[in-house]
Amino acid sequence: MDQRSQIREFLTSRRARITPGEVGLASYGARRVPGLRRAEVAQLAGVSVEYYSRLERGDLSGVSDQVLDSLARALRLDEEERIHLEDLARAAGPAPRRRHRPGTTTVRPGVQRLLDSMTDAPALVMNGRGDILALNALGRVLYAPMIEAARGGVPNHARFIFLDSRSRTFWGDWERAADDTVALLQAEAGRDPFNKQLTDLIGELSTRSETFRARWARHDVRQYHQGAKPLRHPVVGTLHLTYEALELAADKLTLVAYSAEPGTDTEDKLRLLASWAADPATPHPTEPDPTRPEA
Repeated sequence: MDQRSQIREFLTSRRARITPGEVGLASYGARRVPGLRRAEVAQLAGVSVEYYSRLERGDLSGVSDQVLDSLARALRLDEEERIHLEDLARAAGPAPRRRHRPGTTTVRPGVQRLLDSMTDAPALVMNGRGDILALNALGRVLYAPMIEAARGGVPNHARFIFLDSRSRTFWGDWERAADDTVALLQAEAGRDPFNKQLTDLIGELSTRSETFRARWARHDVRQYHQGAKPLRHPVVGTLHLTYEALELAADKLTLVAYSAEPGTDTEDKLRLLASWAADPATPHPTEPDPTRPEA
């Protein structure tokens, strides 16, 4: 990834989504492109047009925190977008680039024991680029389609979503899952722009998936710490799960645990999967009846 291009495209995409009226400016004359002009962003941020033009050309080196704060306010960035801008500025700073060490493909034994102790909740550990590095027994059953798609390699959320047609069945809301995955990769690219494994993944997806390229060009960034996900499991059907994402600070990894609302059909289905995961000798749950409406 070219760092200057990342900065330029992020800033231009943010100003393109704001109209003059939204920030209290009068609009004069026809506009060739949507959104604010550079001069208007400069006015709102309290900097010269020449200085803002330099920033938008991709040169954030030496930019003060005060200017970044003013720029974030002018472009109406949310908290995660503001952090992303700070990450981009940090990567563009004068400090020499340090070679990124390849990420681990395993987790510490203590983390795996923690996962294994969670017998009633599917849980997994993943890194910033979406590799699934460890799962508990119920997690392996829940994520069976993604594990199968990896063909013995490390399962990766983005590869599964954009390069495997089975993902459109597995994710109950594929469009949202795709948007979320790209936004997470954008945020990770801002934090760790010299990570070769990450840049290789983005290059692979950009080459092989037009739908990924379109989403990457939006430069949306997000971090998801909790929420809800509908999944369509090939054995028990649709599951409406909530999740919590917990940072493993010592490892720079994330633990994601799923749960079901008590008393729901999803809770019953999760128990069925849990009994199957706990005892492989348990008869395989039957395929869901396609004539039966999902809860």
